[in-house]
Amino acid sequence: MAKKSKKQQSNGTPATVALTAAGVPFTVHSYEHDPSHPSYGEEAAEAMGVSPDRVFKTLVADVDGALTVAVVPVAGQLDLKALAAAAGGKRAAMADPALAERTTGYVRGGISPLGQRKRLPTVLDASATRHDTICVSAGRRGLEVELTPTDLATLTAATVAPIGRL
Repeated sequence: MAKKSKKQQSNGTPATVALTAAGVPFTVHSYEHDPSHPSYGEEAAEAMGVSPDRVFKTLVADVDGALTVAVVPVAGQLDLKALAAAAGGKRAAMADPALAERTTGYVRGGISPLGQRKRLPTVLDASATRHDTICVSAGRRGLEVELTPTDLATLTAATVAPIGRL
C-alpha cells in the first residue's frame, strides 16, 4: 500500500487526508459509479474485483438517542440489537439519512468512517479481523480506501464486535 504525496493529500477527501495525516498506509481504489446500481457496496466490490466480505459499508444508526457508526460487510446486514449492545445501549434504529449526511459531512453511499465532520462512536464488525486488509468508503461514491482493520479500528477508536449478519 502506498502513502500519498502532499499534492494527493490536498486533492483528497477528508478520509484520505486523515489517513495521510496519521501516517497510515492505504491504497485508494476508484471506479466509475453507476447511479442505477441497487447497492453502493456491492457495486464497489464488483468494480474493484474484491470479495464482498472484504468491502465494508458505513451505516449511521441512532443508539438510545446518540448517533453511532456501524461498519459491516456489504455482503451482509447490520444487526441493530447487536449494535446497541456493543455500543452500551438498549435500542438502535437506522438514523435519518439527512441527519447522517449533515453530521458526517458525507453523502449517502459515500459516508466514510474516517474524517467525519463530527467524530461519532464507531463499531467495526468483528469479521473484519479475518482479513489482512478491508475496503471502506473514501468519502465519495466511486472511491474506496483499502487499509488494515487494525488501523481502521485505531483511527476511529472503534469497538470491534459481531454486529453483522449474513
